[in-house]
Amino acid sequence: QVQLVESGGGLVQAGGSLRLSCAASIRTFSMYTMGWFRQAPGKEREFVAAISWSGVSTYYADSVKGRFTISRDNAKNTVYLQMNSLKPEDTAVYYCNKDRAQYTDGSWLRTGYRYLGVWGQGTLVNVSS
Repeated sequence: QVQLVESGGGLVQAGGSLRLSCAASIRTFSMYTMGWFRQAPGKEREFVAAISWSGVSTYYADSVKGRFTISRDNAKNTVYLQMNSLKPEDTAVYYCNKDRAQYTDGSWLRTGYRYLGVWGQGTLVNVSS
């Protein structure tokens, strides 16, 4: 059973930064594209960023492009999300997850994440104005 443990969230003022981490208990972690997602109060979960299994390619939602950076450390089975210039509208619970298959280009994950069955507890990011 895959386990995903997100951490690093907290309360920060607008314009500040946070770095989120996601530790994944996936034996073949390095073979999966990984993504970050978030769910704001009263809203549906949305895609934030993804990084290919090789780490070469990254993808971002327009709302975070230029402010957030996704990275991974395959030796630690961990994916990160560096968040800079935070805005109040970034307030949400942030989750990570893996693509449904190995060695994908990540195109399915950006919209198909809604069909993923296993999620971690998430980490809350609260940006005050």
